[in-house]
Amino acid sequence: MKRLMIAMAAGSVLFGVGSGTSIAQEEAQPDTMTPVELYACNFNDGKGPADLDAAVDKWNKWADKRRLNEYSAWNLMPFYRSASQEFDFIWLGTSPTARALGAAQDEWLATGGDVQEIFRQVFTCGVHANYASLQLKAPAEREDPSNVVVSFSDCNMSDGASFGEIAPALAEWGTYLAAQGSSAGMWVFFPAYGGGGETFDFKFVSSYANYEDQGVDWDQYSASGWQKADELFAGKLDCDSSRVYSAATIRTAETDD
Repeated sequence: MKRLMIAMAAGSVLFGVGSGTSIAQEEAQPDTMTPVELYACNFNDGKGPADLDAAVDKWNKWADKRRLNEYSAWNLMPFYRSASQEFDFIWLGTSPTARALGAAQDEWLATGGDVQEIFRQVFTCGVHANYASLQLKAPAEREDPSNVVVSFSDCNMSDGASFGEIAPALAEWGTYLAAQGSSAGMWVFFPAYGGGGETFDFKFVSSYANYEDQGVDWDQYSASGWQKADELFAGKLDCDSSRVYSAATIRTAETDD
């Protein structure tokens, strides 16, 4: 709960430093937190990605029938990973509001029994966590919205530092990347529910349309971006190396457009 309170306070901070800049969201104010749920799962013996795809197809048919129109989801398959990641894939889901996410979860618990059994036959999830997400930089439009590259880093602020001190640097970093032509989307994820004993203050999350676009940012960072990063974050923020995933879109929430 303490981390959730930090996330709520962080929203006000980002509103103060982000409003009117290139990293502000067009669809919502930059202080809007979005709920995200994350399952970390392993395939059962003899099961694999093809079985997951078939199960997801059953889930989507159930979701269409139940009119889950305010829920988006992706399956994340590890690409750059270490042996410490003891799971096969991640299910990442989100809704525009926590109320909408809760309504989707209520519907799943009440009417998803048949599909839940199909899921249980294919995979087992040892982790179900909820995060408060804040967007720092909107991603560029993608030609193929069905696939995306996503990276996660665990970040810790220096002793005694508050997010109010870190937020302006993150905002400036987003503005800097945009000026360099980066297509990345950027978020911070604060633990809300399902954890306890986390060894990080927040997750720094980036997305790209493909690995080439991610490589463009890698090259820019190697050439000169590291100097800007040191200027902004040295002695204030420490993030570990990113885990990178190939994400397939499962479902996209409807919009008012």
